[in-house]
Amino acid sequence: MSDVRHVLVLPDRDAAEEAAEALGDRFGLAEEPQLVRDALAGEDDAEDAQWLVVLTDSEERLDPKELDEFAGEWDGWREEP
Repeated sequence: MSDVRHVLVLPDRDAAEEAAEALGDRFGLAEEPQLVRDALAGEDDAEDAQWLVVLTDSEERLDPKELDEFAGEWDGWREEP
């Protein structure tokens, strides 16, 4: 079993929470995505933070292009490994 992970970068916490919930509905995920706050270098203000949605894809069934389009719905993107 592989340890493939996808990381979606989203502009704020609300977008990340909404996307994480919608991911399960749209893609039928086996595991719940993890939300991680990613502060920009040198910034302590929560307004200057991006949020990451981390997906484990051990069966390698998620299409990166579909995840790119999905993240774009929240003004985000999928980070390339």
